[in-house]
Amino acid sequence: MKALHKLIEERVKPNFTGDGKLKRFWVVFDALETFLFTPGHTTAKGVHVRDGIDLKRTMFLVIVAMIPALLFGTWNIGHQYYLSLGDVTTADPWSAMFLDKIIVGAIKVVPLIVVSYATGLGIEFVIAGINGHAINEGFLVSGMLIPLIMPVDVPLWMVAVATAFAVLIAKEVFGGTGMNILNVALTCRAFLFFAYPKQMSGEIWIHDVMASKSGGLLADGYTGATALGQLANTVGQPVQGEVSSGVMAMFADGGMFSLMNCFVGTIPGSVAETSALAAVIGAAILIWTGIGSWRIISSFVVGGLVMGVIFNMLSLNAYMTIGPVHQIVMGGFMFGAVFMATDPVSAAQTNTGKWVYGFLGGLFSIMIRVFNPAYPEGVMMAILFMNVMAPTIDHYVIEANIRRREKRLTAAVA
Repeated sequence: MKALHKLIEERVKPNFTGDGKLKRFWVVFDALETFLFTPGHTTAKGVHVRDGIDLKRTMFLVIVAMIPALLFGTWNIGHQYYLSLGDVTTADPWSAMFLDKIIVGAIKVVPLIVVSYATGLGIEFVIAGINGHAINEGFLVSGMLIPLIMPVDVPLWMVAVATAFAVLIAKEVFGGTGMNILNVALTCRAFLFFAYPKQMSGEIWIHDVMASKSGGLLADGYTGATALGQLANTVGQPVQGEVSSGVMAMFADGGMFSLMNCFVGTIPGSVAETSALAAVIGAAILIWTGIGSWRIISSFVVGGLVMGVIFNMLSLNAYMTIGPVHQIVMGGFMFGAVFMATDPVSAAQTNTGKWVYGFLGGLFSIMIRVFNPAYPEGVMMAILFMNVMAPTIDHYVIEANIRRREKRLTAAVA
């Protein structure tokens, strides 16, 4: 690395600094240099926190925490593909065609990641060049989150348009990294949901079905409803009705959407949201490294469990009879709790505020998904709503602390 650093400093860097012929592209060079090496510039005045971990390392560790969800999601896409063909069975999903499943999944996932990063980083490079400021590493995480929360069949041009909208409207207009009031990745998904609802509904197109290895089955496509898409069909139906009973059988032990299948993630869904287990592994990494807020994650889960218990007590429809634990391992609840709700920029900042923010986020997530059959997954809307409310929560927490201190001061003076 020292030889590479010396080469860049002596041969490459002069072209981008001073009167170098590529000086207008300095922001691009600076971004790549600081990504590879520790920046050589230091603070000259003022008081600053010195720490071994900077924004670059923070973003890198968050991506490391997402790797289990990314790898499992890639495998699951291939698994759902071969499951639709009948080449594998749900009885033993791990024994056969492991490499084939990974290859099929990678063919779908890698283009999503490439388009997300190319679009988002391209926009940030242009804006940084126009404004003459350095490029921050904030989009490293958002650029990975965006493809992970997408349906596998979403057209690439939609991903590009939604990413551009999220970077420009949810981030750059507020001042860039560290200034956004809404989670960038969720803003991207919200744009797609409202602009192209068909592609973001509870019916997830698993993959093109070309031909079965076992029998030459030909079809144009295979559509598999997600767990939440199936449950949305029971809203407004009697608890013991024919439709409800048929759907609920899929959530019983041995069914396609059983508690274990939902926890492990061997079900249809967006790229990396199906596995609660992968999200738990990611949460452990974030909490252990001190990057993710354990207060937000734990209170988010508690809020979801509380709402699930309340619905169980009411049991107004079949959806409400789903157990609280089953509710929080379905859909993107755990992924949202770990990687979306904990966004340090758009989440609450005070310790007490984090408890309130997380609890209400989990509560509203389950409430929205049950009460709104038009949009089965409520995690996105709940977290975006709490992003907007986070400054208000922090304000009242701080005001309460000030009042308590004023009372103690008054009592001491008296």
